[in-house]
Formats: sequence, structure tokens, C-alpha cells
Amino acid sequence: MLLLATLLSFWTLGIAQGFNRDSILRFTQECLAPTASITLLVGAGGGLNRILVDSGVTNEIVGLAQDFHLSPLLMGWLFAALMRVATGSATVAMTTASGIVAPVAMGLGYPHPELLVLATGAGSVIFSHVNDGGFWLIKEYFNMTVAQTFKTWTVLETLISVIAFVLTLGLAQVL
Repeated sequence: MLLLATLLSFWTLGIAQGFNRDSILRFTQECLAPTASITLLVGAGGGLNRILVDSGVTNEIVGLAQDFHLSPLLMGWLFAALMRVATGSATVAMTTASGIVAPVAMGLGYPHPELLVLATGAGSVIFSHVNDGGFWLIKEYFNMTVAQTFKTWTVLETLISVIAFVLTLGLAQVL
């Protein structure tokens, strides 16, 4: 689908607008190169997630969480955060964490699934670093160094995650 959209854009935004082959090639190199590397990183994160699920690591995590009697909110945030750091993908982190925590929360009769969604979402944005496509997107489009991106983007994402989780815990106390 991406290939078809790209080819269509060559015609509609390139040839039909009067650009020659060299101009279209230059636009393609400037625009698609950063996007391709980001897509590759996200795909690699999804592959790592599949390996973790198939190898049984996620089942071991559930067993440990049950042994330590963690609350479903903490499990959702913690598992999403761990998956985010391991895979770099917030989407992979959320889907994996929900697949692990949802059955446990249902088994425990946890009454607030909406708070579980908030906690899991908060955990999925923590500590964006070099294996995250968004990290490279921010770095490239704002022309920052890796160190500058760590000092700004990574810190911001971590603050968002922790503050959202604390607010979710506060809301859980009120409900």
C-alpha cells in the first residue's frame, strides 16, 4: 500500500505538477530516506516483541507479577514501560502489555479497565531512545544531535509517562 501511494505521488505531485525526473529523484532522496529508516526500526521492534512472546518471556513476567501481588495498574504501566524500552515502539508496548495484563486484571476482578488503559498508555511512552522511530524522527526533523535528543525528547517522554501514571493512581484513589 505504501508503495502504491509513493508511486501515485510521483505522478500527482511530481510529473503532473511539471517536475522533471531529476527533481522527483531529489525529492525522493530527501523525503523517503529518513522515513525508510524509521519504518525499519519500528518493524524491528515488532519482530523483537514477537520473539519475546514466542519465547515465553511474557509468561514468566506474568508469573512474577502474580507472585509479588502487583496491582493491575502498576503491572500495566510497568510492562508497557519495559516493552517500550526493549522494543522502542509505543504501539508494540501497549499491545503486548494489554495482552499480558488484561487477563490478569479480569481474573482479579479489577473494576476500572479505563484506568488500566491510561496506565498502560502512560507506560508505553516512557524513555524514548535510539531504538524508537520517534526518537530518530525528532532528531532528524529538528536537526539535533543524539545527545540533544536525549536531553530534550527522552526527558520529555519520561516526564509525560511518570506524571500520567501518578495522575492515574490519584484518580484510582478517588474512584
